[in-house]
Amino acid sequence: MTLKEYSEKKTMKCFAMLCIGKTGWIEKPVPECGPLDALLRPLALAPCSSDIHTVFYGAIGERKDMVLGHEAVGQIVKVGALVKNFKVGDKCIVPAITPDWGDVYSQEGFPMHSGKMLGGWKFSNFKDGVFSEIFHVNEADHNLALLPDSIEPAVGCMLSDMVTTGTHGAELAEIKLGDVVCVIGIGPVGLMSVA
Repeated sequence: MTLKEYSEKKTMKCFAMLCIGKTGWIEKPVPECGPLDALLRPLALAPCSSDIHTVFYGAIGERKDMVLGHEAVGQIVKVGALVKNFKVGDKCIVPAITPDWGDVYSQEGFPMHSGKMLGGWKFSNFKDGVFSEIFHVNEADHNLALLPDSIEPAVGCMLSDMVTTGTHGAELAEIKLGDVVCVIGIGPVGLMSVA
């Protein structure tokens, strides 16, 4: 399918949380693209343990037909009229946290809480996620990063959540070069904290 054909789609297939304990394929309307936003088609996606906790443990409460996923590299199929730094065809890393950058919490250094507690974590929290034929990214100029040609999409996908979460945790802890720390839970995010 061409990028133009993607941009003209009216409905899309999605992998969603149907309710607590149940997932499945559904069809939904393609999201609207606001003037600051972008629509992308996925090139590489990764499931996260938080998807498992959301679906099978009800970690954030009941969600009905909520598209899952928040770790992605995608290709832009449509951009809003006010987007300056991206164009159709660009391959981009999509961060797991996509805040509203004008929000007070974002301006104070806590973008993950823009608008409300965990409000920067939009995908598969209170907004459809990336496990669909087309997904929406708000404030594209601030919430996307160009994927260099030298990085494969699957590798770039690891930058969308694990690397940034580990780095941000280390920054919040105000760890300085040469400090000695103990990292409890040495999964991918813990390894990124160490790095």
